[in-house]
Amino acid sequence: MAESAPGAREGLTSVTRGTLVMMLGTLGFVAESFVSRVILIRTLSLDEWSQFSLALALAGLLTTFGSLGMTQAIARLLPFAADDGERRRLVRSAFRLILPAAAGVSVLLALLSLPIGSTFRAPELALTLEFFSVSVGLTIVGSLIASIFQGYEDVLPNALFLQVLNPILFIVFLLAADGLSPLRLTYPVALTDYLLASVLTLGGLVLYLRSRLPRLLPTGPSPPGISRGLVRFALPLFGFSILGFLTGSGDTLVLGALDRAAVGLYTADLSLARLLQVGVGSLGYIILPVTARFVRRRDTASVRVTYATATKWIVLTSLPLFLLFFFLPASSLAFVYGSAYASSPLALRLLVLGALFSTLVGPATAAQVAFGETGLLLLNTVASAAVDLGLSFALVPTFGIAGAAAAWATANALYPVLSMSQLAVLHGVHPFRRPYVVPLLLTALPLGALLLVLRAAPPLWSLPLLGLAFAAVFAAVVLATGSVDAGDELLLEAFEGILGRRLDWLRRLGRRRRGRALGR
Repeated sequence: MAESAPGAREGLTSVTRGTLVMMLGTLGFVAESFVSRVILIRTLSLDEWSQFSLALALAGLLTTFGSLGMTQAIARLLPFAADDGERRRLVRSAFRLILPAAAGVSVLLALLSLPIGSTFRAPELALTLEFFSVSVGLTIVGSLIASIFQGYEDVLPNALFLQVLNPILFIVFLLAADGLSPLRLTYPVALTDYLLASVLTLGGLVLYLRSRLPRLLPTGPSPPGISRGLVRFALPLFGFSILGFLTGSGDTLVLGALDRAAVGLYTADLSLARLLQVGVGSLGYIILPVTARFVRRRDTASVRVTYATATKWIVLTSLPLFLLFFFLPASSLAFVYGSAYASSPLALRLLVLGALFSTLVGPATAAQVAFGETGLLLLNTVASAAVDLGLSFALVPTFGIAGAAAAWATANALYPVLSMSQLAVLHGVHPFRRPYVVPLLLTALPLGALLLVLRAAPPLWSLPLLGLAFAAVFAAVVLATGSVDAGDELLLEAFEGILGRRLDWLRRLGRRRRGRALGR
């Protein structure tokens, strides 16, 4: 397998390094977001927290709208560009299109804030959207800057500035405001803190752009005008992004329209479910430009090896969380948010079930973007968005939070499964080979059955230890069943390159177990 994939070693090195950086950044983002969420929940009323959560969903929709599909398009087209002149044209075109779009979206949200607040009879929501209107424009521009470096397989701007610095600044401002006795942490002060964090984050990204981009893309001539290739490629991605957002948040918006007070509880469950997608999301961010480079070289064999191997090991970040949240939902909610938020275990079970399916197939949508199959992506998002909205309107009025959870889970499982099925048929790219399926089943089924039979609520402090134990069981099962292939050996080489040292003991163990599985 490795011999037929000459670029797999190089690809796995980029993917391993990029995924580790993104994972660290995303885990930092999750931890920091949790801290800021705890501060807000304990300081604000439940109604104010629900307004904040609903405004985040609305702002996310407009951020997606204002990005015009450019973020993924530029990340895919930069590795495809023939020379630096074309890359300069792509970057210049993206800024010329995004800057006015970001300003327009900010103005639109500011103008709509009062009508939306009046419609929902929520003056706090109108105030929230006024603050978020500026943050939306800043986020759009910041995401474009991060995507430019993504095209060069540099994930640091996204991980450092968007995932680490932004939430840290928000926490610092919240704590500083709470410590100032004349102000305390009122809702308007919290919104101001959120806006200040967005301003400083964009400032850091601009400084990074000015110092780093000239080293990657020297100044020089470029073809005049707007890149038509960028516009043509971005248009279907624009529709794909909007519908993809509806797939992930349409249920929240429907729930907010019908029962605004329930949004705070639902988004708490949803935040836990999305933890399962941290690994595959980090992998998808870096696998897009890496796969695009392979596609340009017509090296599909390397795509297959890289995709299957990376997906296999990213299960370590999702399967343990699924086992905890699905079989111990009330304990998990109490551990993270406190007993007041442990009232919706069914919703959490439904959400993590959908999240698990979306991770087991790997970063299929990012790979489809790299292959340039934007038409298929658009069809997939139409189907998944229709399912999310249709089920939300059908189920939320009767079942409330559980109905929204069922809609989200179904749509978010359908979306990547469709993409992975198309990749498998068209290119033979999928992770479901013996070295992946065997350890997955031999880990999930026995552990799930054990948790189901025991039905014991372990001490809350033990939940993180259980998660680590489940991950260790998966790794042990991989070795015990000889589910080690050539892709794993290449991944180990990539990891050794990052560490700067050889792991001879792990090499010997992997070869011994692989040899026994092959009967040698």
